[in-house]
Amino acid sequence: MKFLRYFFTAIVLSILSLQLFFFIQILAWRWVNPSVTSFQLAERHRICGWSIPYIHDCGIKREWMEFKKISPYLKRTITISEDSDFYRHMGFEPQAMKDAWNRNQKNTKHLRGGSTITQQLAKNLFLSGEKNYIRKAQEFVITAMLEITLPKERIFEIYLNHVEWGEGVFGVSAAAQHYFSVKPHQLSIEEAASLAAALPAPKCYDKVKYCSRARVNFPARIDFILERMNK
Repeated sequence: MKFLRYFFTAIVLSILSLQLFFFIQILAWRWVNPSVTSFQLAERHRICGWSIPYIHDCGIKREWMEFKKISPYLKRTITISEDSDFYRHMGFEPQAMKDAWNRNQKNTKHLRGGSTITQQLAKNLFLSGEKNYIRKAQEFVITAMLEITLPKERIFEIYLNHVEWGEGVFGVSAAAQHYFSVKPHQLSIEEAASLAAALPAPKCYDKVKYCSRARVNFPARIDFILERMNK
């Protein structure tokens, strides 16, 4: 019994230590920009292998851009496309998650998420791409930490600078240059809508060879976003 008590105590302390590790990093991001995410490291390994020591090598593109220097068109089109209530909720949209769950029960081959921008950021920053209840529970905890610790604008700024926009293309600065050869503040409303429409399947948007698993009608999404913008 004493061994079991020590064993479970060690597990609980390990879990708490991990949460503290996450929280300290998130707290630091009020002032310091995160340099790299778990998802970026995984993509770098997939594309480059482990032989190249820096994320900037091997065709990986990313460059930090301040929130105020990003086109307001892009900020609005992304909230329309990904999370229309971003500035009103506390990191979770229960109805969207419920709808996604119901859709996924009917179609298990093409799973769809109901994640908010904050949840997407939590997953990309720290977690793997595996789909299981433990990972999802950890995503919820990190999402709560982000919402409690950081202002909404800062969460959105980090998201825009780290989200995937194509194979090896991370963040708005790299995306604007990669697709349109412009700076983020120079994006037109049509270009912003195109980038926002790409987010559900960025690799497919970038390269046709990745479209076998994606079921995204990019022109229809662009039209929908532009229609909402006009309203």
